[in-house]
Amino acid sequence: MSLTTPLTRNVRDDRRPTDMAAYEANGGYLGLRAALAQSPEDCLQVLKDSNLRGRGGAGFPTGMKWSFVPMGDKCSPGHKYLICNADEMEPGTFKDRLLLECDPHQLIEGMIVSAYTLQADVAYIFIRAEYHQATRLLQEAIAACHEKGYLGQDILGTGYQLEMHVHSSAGRYICGEETALISSLEGKRANPRAKPPFPQVSGLWGRPTIVNNVETLCNVHHIIERGAEWFKSLGLTEDAGTKLYGVSGRVKNPGCWELPMGTPVRQIIEEYAGGMEDGYNLKGFLPGGGSTDFLTEEHLDLAMDYDTIGKAGSRMGTGTMIILDDKTCPVGFVKNLVAFFARESCGFCTPCRDGLPWSAQVLDDIQNDRGQEEDMDTLARQVKFIGAIGNTHCALAPGAMEPLQSAMKYFPEAFENHLSGNCPHCNGGTH
Repeated sequence: MSLTTPLTRNVRDDRRPTDMAAYEANGGYLGLRAALAQSPEDCLQVLKDSNLRGRGGAGFPTGMKWSFVPMGDKCSPGHKYLICNADEMEPGTFKDRLLLECDPHQLIEGMIVSAYTLQADVAYIFIRAEYHQATRLLQEAIAACHEKGYLGQDILGTGYQLEMHVHSSAGRYICGEETALISSLEGKRANPRAKPPFPQVSGLWGRPTIVNNVETLCNVHHIIERGAEWFKSLGLTEDAGTKLYGVSGRVKNPGCWELPMGTPVRQIIEEYAGGMEDGYNLKGFLPGGGSTDFLTEEHLDLAMDYDTIGKAGSRMGTGTMIILDDKTCPVGFVKNLVAFFARESCGFCTPCRDGLPWSAQVLDDIQNDRGQEEDMDTLARQVKFIGAIGNTHCALAPGAMEPLQSAMKYFPEAFENHLSGNCPHCNGGTH
């Protein structure tokens, strides 16, 4: 068993899913046995010591997040919930699908260990509606776990009980926001909720709830089995562990790879993604999916970790890069993203409901040579108002403004070319 790529150790070249027999033969469910041999408090301390940060985008320390859940006498009688956010709808992001389709038991084991640590008795996998194959594989894996005694009323004779369910998403990007996800799971409109109260105290049906991403939860049982120091040794910087990095766009080998946290951007693009396709040059890249700020060639030697990318003016987000090449119009690139976020808004707050469609329309006018000089002032005001955290009910709209504000910063000539009717890409080129 590989100790340096724990998340993809069972991913085969042909991408065939790992069944129960193969998973156990490669050390599967040893992490669960290691967890059940400890107290939940001990497991939580190992998670805290490991410096595991959430892999869904924000990078919040997992152990700290879990420590806010009331335990023992501090928790009133009733259910406690663990939810896996498998609603992978961030543009350019496909890393969780790899884990779900190739190694479903890894997620289930990670969730059982996580639920035991939190003393949760019900777990949900909230999965993207389009992930049909992953949904079927997870349901089959859950049934196999019941037969083995890994799920149910008396897990491995310890008295701990856990039920796990797969819930297909209603199919909206906003469901990736944890409180909107909770609302959707309750059968309500997927609107984000005001905080506090936070889900750790009052989440699903008013009970303590933890929501974490697929990749995050897949790390948990490995950490419990091998220890915090092992996990920290995998990273190249202060951020611990490995990371599923992805690259899409005009590169020779688009894909997803498990690499040490802090692997340089240049190495990911040039070595693993094979560099740019012949005839194309790198103009910029979104480091962590469609809702992150552009970085450029000057940032290629930065370490891909949360703090380094943050200091450069962007976010590592999901760690899946979208490449902007020199033959694609940045205005059209950004317009497509803003239009997507406008369509996916829950419509609760005015800046998001009205501001994003307005921004998309202004960008469409500019791209199609109907723009005016004052449109740039309009976009600047939109970025300032909509992009400010606290002016909107959740982070969807500020995230939508990140590629726009950075495109205006790094590629002003693209907007100027359109305003003068001289875009070399859109006039007979690539939008």
